[in-house]
Amino acid sequence: MDHPLGLTPGKIIAVHLNYRSRAAERGRTPAVPSYFLKPASSLSWSGQPVVRPAGCELMAFEGEIAIIIGTRAHRVSPENALDHVAGYAAANDFGVYDFKHADLGSNLRAKGQDGYTPIGPAILKTDDPSKLWLRTYVNGDLVQEACTDELLFGFDLLIADLSRLMTLEPGDIILAGTPAGSTVVQPGDVVEVELESTGRLRNEVVADERPLPSYGVQPKVTDQLKSAAYGSTPVPGAEKAESVLTEEIIEALKSVSTATISSQLRKRGIDHHFIEGVKPARPDLRMVGIARTLRYLPLREDVFAEIGNGMNAQKRTVEEIQPGEVLVISARGNHGAGTLGDILALRALRRGAVGVITDGGLRDSPSFSSLDMPSYYGVAHAAVLGRRHVPMDSQIPVDCGGVLVMPGDVLVGDAEGVVVIPPRLVAEVARDSAKQEKEERFIYERVDEGASVDGLYPMNKAWRQVYEEQERAE
Repeated sequence: MDHPLGLTPGKIIAVHLNYRSRAAERGRTPAVPSYFLKPASSLSWSGQPVVRPAGCELMAFEGEIAIIIGTRAHRVSPENALDHVAGYAAANDFGVYDFKHADLGSNLRAKGQDGYTPIGPAILKTDDPSKLWLRTYVNGDLVQEACTDELLFGFDLLIADLSRLMTLEPGDIILAGTPAGSTVVQPGDVVEVELESTGRLRNEVVADERPLPSYGVQPKVTDQLKSAAYGSTPVPGAEKAESVLTEEIIEALKSVSTATISSQLRKRGIDHHFIEGVKPARPDLRMVGIARTLRYLPLREDVFAEIGNGMNAQKRTVEEIQPGEVLVISARGNHGAGTLGDILALRALRRGAVGVITDGGLRDSPSFSSLDMPSYYGVAHAAVLGRRHVPMDSQIPVDCGGVLVMPGDVLVGDAEGVVVIPPRLVAEVARDSAKQEKEERFIYERVDEGASVDGLYPMNKAWRQVYEEQERAE
């Protein structure tokens, strides 16, 4: 069947790494582009199924932009390269990581299967592709978003680079790389890729019921392949460090005040633990969670232009939040701009976040009063973060409100504020805080009855005996 867009590529060339967000996710940034070939027989279109072979489990999508060559290009310069483009389209570079062990960088069997390069549903014609937005959705949820200004290697460079050594013929296709967010999908999942307003390229993943013949390479799954396939998304069933927050500990921490926890931390030599200068948007909510950190640095216009747009560190961190985590934003206590708005906060909540803290400004602050998530902030501020900040990196030690916060620290918040608990101390702090509050309730009741604080607060031997007798009676 002919492609609805009339595409008949002699070759399909795909770029390995080309978005800054993806390079950061993979932990390496190439100095020059590298490529692999996909067979022309892998070409498909919107509405066609994508088949996962029997015995495989690691099928991943990669939303991309297809560059469609319009006129023959051989040894063209970057300045003239775009003159050879017929247009651009949404594409999906599907692959099955179960076969990567056999073909390594060539990706032939992993990504070259029939139907693994759907392109469409329309061709975008533009003279300036420097600000094109690409978005990918899985079952209607946005999972990838990036602008072409985030590319490591522009379309002009890719065409010029390739044409130095090979001739690009009319109809040839270059897949320009995928941003962060690519991960594994399952049979029944629907993946959609959208380039600007050209409509969505829609493909459903289906399972091949036919057994894979026994000759030739067989699927193989390793922890390394799982990690590569899932990207920044947690691998289901992967071994994780045991959480320090059991249900019992969470319940105990939610039942005590930050003031009580503060006194317990001071007894253990941790004096610098209270995040200063922040206030709650919802004083009625309690917060207990694990820190996921995000660091902002002072604005420098050229750096922001390079890394501050598109799927920057702020958005990537929100998309990486795990259930039970608290987003901690270090803004150096600068109150001259917002650091987070209600849309990203809602996205964090939907991903399972249990709180947000910023020692900077909060945008859309009235919305946070109805958001069902504890939020702490320095000031309300309507301006966007680009007025003062560059979102730089995440999951590193940060300063928030004058306190050092490490990724994995436990954060507890109430109407008074937020305290930071080292993970190694959380169980005993929770236990002893609950015990302290029980004793202090006894003291409060005695004072309310008219007793003097002399010998009662703190309790002397006589009052402690009364307290313990009451405890035994209960």
